[in-house]
Amino acid sequence: MTDDRTIFALASAPGRSGVALFRVSGKEALRAIEQLCSPAGKLAPRTAALRAIKNPHTNETIDRALVIAFKGPSSYTGEDSVEFHTHGGRAVVNAMTEALGSIPGFRLAEPGEFTRRAFENGKMDLTEAEAVADLVHAETEAQRKQALRQLDGALGKLYGNWHERLSHSLAMMEASIDFADEDLPQDLFEREAQELSGLRGEIARHLNDGHRGERLREGFSIVLLGPPNAGKSSLLNALARRDAAIVSPIAGTTRDVIEVYLDINGYPAILADTAGLKEATGDAIEREGMCRARARARDADLKIVVFDGANWPRFDPEARKLVDSETITVVNKSDLIENRAGELDESLFLSAKTGEGIEPLLTRLGREIAERFDDNAAPSLTRARHREALEECLNHLDRSLSAVQPDLRAEDVRLAMRALGRITGRVDVEDLLDNIFKDFCIGK
Repeated sequence: MTDDRTIFALASAPGRSGVALFRVSGKEALRAIEQLCSPAGKLAPRTAALRAIKNPHTNETIDRALVIAFKGPSSYTGEDSVEFHTHGGRAVVNAMTEALGSIPGFRLAEPGEFTRRAFENGKMDLTEAEAVADLVHAETEAQRKQALRQLDGALGKLYGNWHERLSHSLAMMEASIDFADEDLPQDLFEREAQELSGLRGEIARHLNDGHRGERLREGFSIVLLGPPNAGKSSLLNALARRDAAIVSPIAGTTRDVIEVYLDINGYPAILADTAGLKEATGDAIEREGMCRARARARDADLKIVVFDGANWPRFDPEARKLVDSETITVVNKSDLIENRAGELDESLFLSAKTGEGIEPLLTRLGREIAERFDDNAAPSLTRARHREALEECLNHLDRSLSAVQPDLRAEDVRLAMRALGRITGRVDVEDLLDNIFKDFCIGK
């Protein structure tokens, strides 16, 4: 738990700007208006007012700013809060920070502390809190949409529904154990087993999503592969639209993996250039480079195998071994080729030197990536901790369904609920009495 002191921070980006936003939150937050504002009278909640901001010790005017007060719990954090919209010059920001820090009981907020207080005060669950961070760091349209969908509660609602269903099943099981002498349905455990089996299938399908949400957060992995001097580094630079990799006519210039981050039709992608592949060599560094290239090929979401157009229509045998269903084949140096008929009909001909074929390749990449991310699909889990908790939940459900003794069945359902609750931060699994008395007239 964070302490209960009032916190403040610059909520806008640091550096020179037209407007700087300072946020204050805590039980003494409204005192900031009394200490800094002139006139210092009370402000109507959620109404902007123009006030002179003064240093509380020297009474020197710092700036004229818009001030907005929020009365808890109707605020972002659920606490009393104040926003100061000042000018964004460094001198103003520094003076404002010093003035707020001089108020007794006020301190600078720690990273993420405003959102943490919002979670602790019940304004959002953990999935929504994580979505705030994802939204702040979103660099592409698809990342923004996924984060906003999660912030709107898509994941929380899904997991909340599963938690509620587990709670109901556990209530039925607890009732049959604790009130065995009452007039309860004889097939209670069988009915709940069917419900748990159906829920288990839903969770398993949710997990079997190809890591779609995590890949969207972290970036779709694309690797450039091919023989030495095929023009992979030149193609990387052409796609990145900058000189990210060293280009040289000397074969073997690229020894290590070089990465650039791309926005392809709104989707984040990590494009990796690798060492040229060829038969075994006596150079230890070159061998390590090829080993890393093959390892990157195994882990990539999509491979682009680049063939050297100077050798057309012959294809490098080492590169040919890497072509599979997850591969786009590219023939570079198309400006050197007159007759493009060849054995790989799906190959894209391009020239990293002249730019011919770059846009068709980007279009193909955009299509390949979009096919893997369905915007209309069910909400995706977005973090490794979500996956770990759901896998644990699934294991407990499997144990519950295979258990013979009623109390062991119920205990594993309880543990499944606890694992599921860790994702949203709602870990209370003891609230069963309402369910029990709602569904059974016990003690009639």
